[in-house]
Amino acid sequence: MPHPESRPILFIAGTRPEAVKLAPLVLDLQARGVATRLVATGQHPDMFGAALAGFGLKADIDLGLTAPTPDALVGRLVPALADVIRRALPAWVVVQGDTSSTLAGALAARYAGAALAHVEAGLRTGCDDPHPEEMHRRLVAQMATLHLAPTAAAASALLAEGVRGGVHVTGNSGIDALLLMAARLRRDAALADAAVTPFGHVPRGRPWVLATIHRRENRGRRLAGVLAALAELSADAEILIPVHPSPAVAGPVRAMLGGRAHVHLLPPLPYAGFVALMLRCALVLTDSGGVQEEAPALGLPCLVLRDGTERPEGLASGNARLVGTERAAIVAAVRGLLGDARLHAAMAVPALPYGDGRAAAAINDLLLRPTAASSAQRSGSWSGSGGHRRSARGGGR
Repeated sequence: MPHPESRPILFIAGTRPEAVKLAPLVLDLQARGVATRLVATGQHPDMFGAALAGFGLKADIDLGLTAPTPDALVGRLVPALADVIRRALPAWVVVQGDTSSTLAGALAARYAGAALAHVEAGLRTGCDDPHPEEMHRRLVAQMATLHLAPTAAAASALLAEGVRGGVHVTGNSGIDALLLMAARLRRDAALADAAVTPFGHVPRGRPWVLATIHRRENRGRRLAGVLAALAELSADAEILIPVHPSPAVAGPVRAMLGGRAHVHLLPPLPYAGFVALMLRCALVLTDSGGVQEEAPALGLPCLVLRDGTERPEGLASGNARLVGTERAAIVAAVRGLLGDARLHAAMAVPALPYGDGRAAAAINDLLLRPTAASSAQRSGSWSGSGGHRRSARGGGR
């Protein structure tokens, strides 16, 4: 078997957020001359490839596997990914977040005997929602040997569950991606012009309100409440909605809001386009975890369409508020924010509660520590001391 330090680092991902948050790691490793292998599962084929392309990347291996339910997808992915891992002999298998691809990648890595690193470890709501993502996070924590927590609170959640070795606070690589893309938009006029094309027709006379809705637990009655609120708010603002491709979301959105004045249903946007849109909006309504992280960094007031969140740091910084999914509460929150210049200004102060844009370097420093992966494979736990900034240590799990 090749020496661990000469073997590639293998990334497994399948959704757009995974692509965005792993791209900075891959780019940083490539700049260091380290071999990487990026495996696309096929979970979100079009959005995943488009997100990677925004960073000049593409998958090395595309399994192209899809399934109608999370359990079916995990069942198809685990043996296929385990075979890829056994062939690649990676120094590390890296998974990110809490998707079905994440869980399948973690299971495959452990079945194949590979060292497993979990990017964005430790996020917890403390309840069953979001399902199955909360379950996935907890399961992956039992398998990973290197836990890359974005914040001190996430590291504390891992420690509270009995995870000791290998917990490091690194910041969130999604902020790295956001700052990289914002910088590209500023210096590349052609990219910036192309990014705004999908929403270039939206009039500028009234405030723009961005809304993103996709979470499984927000479908049905909850989604109906959100859409009723957006319909009412179209009297106050231009409502821009990049429509998620899931039929369970797209169908109700188009049925309730299609053709309504001042409501603009957009296709799923490339990452550059989405960043450009956030830079132009007065506020965002979202149930997305990634948007909750990105909005504070851009000074975009964020109203969270959920009753709880695994990302409380944005609430603490004052950039985000929980508003739930009831029509009246959403309408009151948006009108209150748009009508109160002082409140809006307070929530629009840029903040970096999720990292300062150096998470990729911090994570890769840990992945590249001499003998780290070989130690993890021998012992089943990774017990390094210290990360790029902070480390939570202990004596086993």
